[in-house]
Amino acid sequence: MSDAFLRLIEVTKRFGQRIIVDTVSLDVAEGETVALLGASGCGKTTTLRLIAGLEEPDAGEIWIAGKCVAANGRNLVPPDARDIGFVFQDLALWPHLTVAGNLEFVLSSAGVPKREQAERVNQTLRLMRIDRFAHSYPNQLSGGEQQRVGIARAIVGHPCLLLLDEPMSSLDAELKAELMAELKTLQKALEPTTIYITHDRVEAPIMAYRIALMRGGRITQIFTSHELRDQNIGFTDVQLQIEIPRAKG
Repeated sequence: MSDAFLRLIEVTKRFGQRIIVDTVSLDVAEGETVALLGASGCGKTTTLRLIAGLEEPDAGEIWIAGKCVAANGRNLVPPDARDIGFVFQDLALWPHLTVAGNLEFVLSSAGVPKREQAERVNQTLRLMRIDRFAHSYPNQLSGGEQQRVGIARAIVGHPCLLLLDEPMSSLDAELKAELMAELKTLQKALEPTTIYITHDRVEAPIMAYRIALMRGGRITQIFTSHELRDQNIGFTDVQLQIEIPRAKG
């Protein structure tokens, strides 16, 4: 068995007669960030939902931390037992809960003792620089502030695996650059194994060292951010002026 922390082995998902994810295989090392890059409808989000256990694969296997969580056309481990933090594209914040309440709910569901919850919530809100919004409701916040709450909710439980679905897609360029820098700092501090979904050809190599290109439900190519910079693989229409991440270790 591979020593990869996350492993997908020929994973396939159909909706009716349509194949959305087509025999996808991918290994991700512990603490590594891999970007899934592709156009809308290519299967990126469904792949993420399969990893999280929110969809069942029709074929293939999914392994997390050495444990098979999906195989033989069904999920073997439910989503809440996979130790995953998920930032949804639409954030899906609970509108009836305050910012702090959104985070507390995650910890309560995970069985974290009440006496530890407040400290964990406050620490995470400070890390994301939104502690002043602890008692605000999501609809009282700007888009960027809501985005920070979504990330805070995903990491408050200290998950082993972080799944980010187009986390910057609704932000303007200036706010996107600011939040990407903060997320990079967060990655260095927490070192979660991360799958980062984006359709942005400039964003992907900033956030990940390895980039998997998806087309038509398949991973068609995997390359490094250095290869992207040096050879301009598949990105002839983009000029990259970025800090290229280094490989872990």
